[in-house]
Amino acid sequence: MVVIDRYIAGTFFASLLGLLLLCIFRFNDKQRKATIKGSNATLKTTSSTRGDYSPDTGSGIDVIVVGAGVAGSALAYTLGKDGRRVHVIERDLTEPDRIVGELLQPGGYLKLVELGLEDCVEDIDAQRVLGYALFKDGKNTRLSYPLENFHSDVAGRSFHNGRFIQKMREKAATLDNVWFEQGIVTSLLKENGTIKGVVYKTKDGQELKAYAPLTFVCDGCFSNLRRSLCNPKVDMPSCFVGLVLENCDLPFANHGHVILADPSPILFYPISSTEVRCLVDVPGQKVPSIANGEMAKYLKTMVAPQIPPELQDSFISAIDRGNVRTMPNRSMPADPHPTPGALLMGDAFNMRHPLTGGGMTVALSDIVVLRDLLKPLSNLHDAHSLAKYLESFYTLRKPVASTINTLAGALYRVFSASPDQARKEMRQACFDYLSLGGVYSTGPVALLSGLNPRPLSLVLHFFSVAIYGVGRLLLPFPSPKRLWIGVRLILSASGIIFPIIKAEGVRQMFFPASVPAVYRVRAPPVD
Repeated sequence: MVVIDRYIAGTFFASLLGLLLLCIFRFNDKQRKATIKGSNATLKTTSSTRGDYSPDTGSGIDVIVVGAGVAGSALAYTLGKDGRRVHVIERDLTEPDRIVGELLQPGGYLKLVELGLEDCVEDIDAQRVLGYALFKDGKNTRLSYPLENFHSDVAGRSFHNGRFIQKMREKAATLDNVWFEQGIVTSLLKENGTIKGVVYKTKDGQELKAYAPLTFVCDGCFSNLRRSLCNPKVDMPSCFVGLVLENCDLPFANHGHVILADPSPILFYPISSTEVRCLVDVPGQKVPSIANGEMAKYLKTMVAPQIPPELQDSFISAIDRGNVRTMPNRSMPADPHPTPGALLMGDAFNMRHPLTGGGMTVALSDIVVLRDLLKPLSNLHDAHSLAKYLESFYTLRKPVASTINTLAGALYRVFSASPDQARKEMRQACFDYLSLGGVYSTGPVALLSGLNPRPLSLVLHFFSVAIYGVGRLLLPFPSPKRLWIGVRLILSASGIIFPIIKAEGVRQMFFPASVPAVYRVRAPPVD
């Protein structure tokens, strides 16, 4: 009887232990999908204590996305919606606070609609943007987006960048096959030239490995992973100095405002119903010090007199409140090193001067191209065949990306002040050309907004501006001096746009059908 009691006791304790272990496993499973709260969002996250992902342990992850900004969050949702199991690793899941990435062009909004993410601009006090107002030497002209042939909801949107990103993260996190985790990716796992996954540190300092057949690096302009995946040479032509003006009315409601100031442009656009973002471009990599008051002095004495009078009081008040921030502007052409198992996306891959607000449009357009390429593939494990297949991505993205990239670089150069008389004439010619209205304004604005992604149209309009400038010089009576300035104007225009086109790739921009990767796309690798 004693023996039976011992067995009963042993069975009881074994059952109790089993129940305890079951509870622990269920708790860990819940932890893996537990929510962590950022400022405004609740996201599903993987537990940092569950051990490494590995093909051998049957983790079943199809895609790793490094970074959960605009590109990473949109990509995670898009691939998750297509049935891929996505693990997103983001450095900081709280709401970002940036002074750029606040203006989405109409072309970018159309891509949001195409991806099913248009509701991410709702409930964040986003403002409709219908075009631009251009100011120069006391004169102004209004340039409206050509939206006549689109649904009434189609327009640009401006907003707080962090609110938009949190909405996109929330939307992606609603999918059961998308997991977010807060962690810092320190390196890519590379075996025999193929990326197998990533090494990352969790929030509590553990170093883990995550494996997947395909890794997307979307960790932004400060990416520490791009070096092995592309030519990482980054140009920094200027810095933005950012302020927020409160409770003031812009001269043209629902428009972005560009002031052609000296030495370079100043931007104003609404980011909420009560706030206007001001971005002052400062050429070079060095800006006046904020700490010792040099910045406030520079803004009040050099910048304030050049902005519209109705904004000056609010501008000075914003300076006095002291919340002045700076951000270096970066430019990096897309120059990839195609690598099996990995792909760069977003600002980690391609940047342009943010003057035209085209970055998010390019990123979202890239995701649409990539989604369409990956959709017919059920198996991503043949890394080398997949890499060969995805080489077409770099050409198929070119119409939108190269148009916006080239226009951003060219406009920044044209809109910046210069002591050179030919450059001055080009700047004035651009303002006057856009002021003509009709096709002379709708054509360039359609390019700027991402509604007409045609590189050839961009080149034609750019040189039309240059020829218009020469015509202004030669009429009514040409002189040798004016003729010489006209020649230099054409040479200056060529010197601005041709290096940008060369960096983008002449063949990919203008003759994409001749690129072998484009017609290889018709025959995806057999799964």
